[in-house]
Amino acid sequence: MTSSGPSAARARDPRRDRHGRGVRGPLAWPSVPAMVSRRERFDDLVLDSAARLEGRLGPRFHEVEFAVEDVPTSEPAPWERDGVPLGRVFPAHGRQPARIVIYRRPIEARAQDQRELTAVVGDVVVEQVAALFGVQPGDLDPRYGDVDGD
Repeated sequence: MTSSGPSAARARDPRRDRHGRGVRGPLAWPSVPAMVSRRERFDDLVLDSAARLEGRLGPRFHEVEFAVEDVPTSEPAPWERDGVPLGRVFPAHGRQPARIVIYRRPIEARAQDQRELTAVVGDVVVEQVAALFGVQPGDLDPRYGDVDGD
């Protein structure tokens, strides 16, 4: 026996509204801050800090790639004996451009609130860029070391 009619058509429709409450959707829309993860907010902080330095360094800054990783590798470099690194610089090699890696979890562990996190991320990015280009962090960014970030 084959059933036909409206109830059979509803049973086969994967979008069916089983309890009459309407189509289900996301809990928050993409533009709502609740939809942005901590990782995405941290990535935005790194990009904003890097963008501030772009005007000071000019075209050579465009050849630098930025990356964010959760934690550094378990094998520290010989010069990293003072603790967990917050970032690393990898100079250009062959066709591979220079890369600056910022480590999210160690930086988040050092910040008490969002304001301090913004300041620490900005300082780490400035330190790494300064190390890559061989300049003093204070010469690169006048706000370096400023907790307020103003």
